[in-house]
Amino acid sequence: MERFSCEVVAVGTELLLGQIVDTNSSWIGEQLALNGVDSYFQTKVGDNPERIKRVLELALDRSDFVIVCGGLGPTQDDLTRDVIAEVMGVELVTDDGLVERISAIFGNRGREMPLNNLRQAQVPIGAEALSVMPGTAPGLKAPIKGKTLYAVPGVPWEMKQMVLEEILPDIRTKAGISSIIRSKTLRTWGDSESGLAEKLGNEIERLDRVGGATIAFLASGIEGLKVRLTVKGDTEPEVEEALNAEAEIVASILGDEVIFSYDDQTIEEVILDLCREKGLTLGIAESLTGGLIGSRLTSVPGASEIFKGSIVAYSTDVKNSILEVPDIPSVSQEAAEAMATGACKALNADVGLAVTGEAGPEPLEEEVGRVWMATSVGGVVKSSTVKWPFDRERIRQFTTITVLNALRLRLEKET
Repeated sequence: MERFSCEVVAVGTELLLGQIVDTNSSWIGEQLALNGVDSYFQTKVGDNPERIKRVLELALDRSDFVIVCGGLGPTQDDLTRDVIAEVMGVELVTDDGLVERISAIFGNRGREMPLNNLRQAQVPIGAEALSVMPGTAPGLKAPIKGKTLYAVPGVPWEMKQMVLEEILPDIRTKAGISSIIRSKTLRTWGDSESGLAEKLGNEIERLDRVGGATIAFLASGIEGLKVRLTVKGDTEPEVEEALNAEAEIVASILGDEVIFSYDDQTIEEVILDLCREKGLTLGIAESLTGGLIGSRLTSVPGASEIFKGSIVAYSTDVKNSILEVPDIPSVSQEAAEAMATGACKALNADVGLAVTGEAGPEPLEEEVGRVWMATSVGGVVKSSTVKWPFDRERIRQFTTITVLNALRLRLEKET
């Protein structure tokens, strides 16, 4: 069977300068893989018409499909549509239907459309605008010498809707792809990437011999290490069954001590679900993390049902007066445990969590990287310590997921 490939081209000088991180290309690449479309190249190019043209011509020469992301705005440095017309060897013409659609978007917002937005209604002769149009920037679909070039805006939510609803189905139809590729992500904490790979080594070798699922490891920092299982099949039930079967095998090897989510849930989502399931409320006392734990919890919709609040007790005075921590070293086991108890009392919460430590760079009461963490469940306080060999920000981030995972284990086993 002939293999079709798709290249992704991201347009924007700001991408090259590092002013914006190109997450669009990585997301598109992931979606192509999940839909069985090979992608061998991803390119970033600045806002220069000659260089954009060279990149597009090269992409069309070596790939069957090209998705260009960015450069479809209304300003003079938005050059993608102009360059596509040049590559096609045609002129741009104004699409009256697009003018009406763009004008209507402004009208619905109670604003008059600026004249420069008329640039967005221009389409190369022989190309067509995508029917999916979440914002004022229409996407484009252009046939070029037997290949197909798609152009989408750089705004992520607009781009994603166009890719999912129109571009990927079109590519699959043109490429004759009927198979289904799905993934399941298991999130872990408490082991290294090499440790996970070693534990799953025999299973990976077995899959290499017999086929079926594939296993990949994705290091995701504060989000933990992800173990991604991927299966290809002919039907949704077939793929789902194979994914679940492989997930059970991986879980039996790694165990729940390491795996905190089987459905790509974040650790904060898992904690809130556990508390909700058990009818518990949660209060936090943070020193080292300075509100980072509370911020992560409140990013989850519905957190207010469970999460009472976070007391950011950064100074010793606040620890003493609000959390009733006695006059002891603030970076210590005793202080962390008193903070967890104090959080439950001050916030009238069933479950308490606390962190205190020295993030540096200059050591105060303890060496840099020393962290004490404590959890209070059912009135019983447990604590642990770690010394991180990281910079200030990673110390805070790794402490956050570590103490949340410690609370997860207690909620799963003790309540």
